Amino acid sequence: MAGTPDSRVWFVTGSSSGFGLALIEAVLAINERVVATLRDVTKLADLQAKYPAEQLLILPLDVTNTAQITQVFQQIEQHFHRLDVVVNNAGYALAGEIEGIPEDEGRRQLDTLFWGPVAIMKEATRFFREVNPKGRGGRILNISSIGGYDASPLVAYYAAGKFALEGLTQSFNKEMPPQWNIKATIIEPGAFATNIWTSGLVMTPPHPAYPPDDAPTSQYRKIITQWEPIGDVKKAAQAIILVAADNDAPLRVQLGSDAWLGVNLRANTTLKDQEKWAAVSHGTNLDSHSGPEAIAKLKALMGA
Repeated sequence: MAGTPDSRVWFVTGSSSGFGLALIEAVLAINERVVATLRDVTKLADLQAKYPAEQLLILPLDVTNTAQITQVFQQIEQHFHRLDVVVNNAGYALAGEIEGIPEDEGRRQLDTLFWGPVAIMKEATRFFREVNPKGRGGRILNISSIGGYDASPLVAYYAAGKFALEGLTQSFNKEMPPQWNIKATIIEPGAFATNIWTSGLVMTPPHPAYPPDDAPTSQYRKIITQWEPIGDVKKAAQAIILVAADNDAPLRVQLGSDAWLGVNLRANTTLKDQEKWAAVSHGTNLDSHSGPEAIAKLKALMGA
């Protein structure tokens, strides 16, 4: 069955497996329309045979190729003439000690996890504002990770890419004029049965300076190989659809009890540290600005 002419159009990167594949299948199942992008389009041959072009458009895309990103958005405009939800999902994990990862590998990780989504968000913003009817806007869902809120050893570049994406998303929302009706949400999954820690993992050899048994990175190498995912990607896909439909969705949504707990513990630790060091923080003000007075003025300025 083809998607109805007025149904939402989704654009999803990294559609070959994991969250991306589960999401496009779930969206198609509710009779909405999808632009599925991935590097090897043959991996979606079965879906292409099942759904008509009016509902499913499959396009090749390497998110590190900005010219290709521009071309994809042009094709979306020509094919569907609208776009409602953009999901930045493509990615892989780079693991190794910070000292042991070659700079070009670290930069490639950031290109995929951060700069690719940056280019896509810019194109999406233009599309939502200038191609969609005025005020319809659109939603951007950036797939981050619990590692984008609470970093672990061995995956510093992965965490850096996700942290950067989360910071960008927060600034993005604050930049959008309300009348454009454009909003982004960060999705923070925990451990799911995807290929991110298998075929999607690039592991560098251990750095020789780090003890092979008791160094934190050595311990984490063992954890990665023994990791037992608790998340269900099909349930995650339904949750993402729910978030995309909620105009009041928060900045961050965690998927999985492990992600929820990780964010909860880190946030509470941050608050406790704030309270413990409050005197030091306020003590660096000019003598003419007491802590309570400065906070009151800043809250008034920010409308908080």
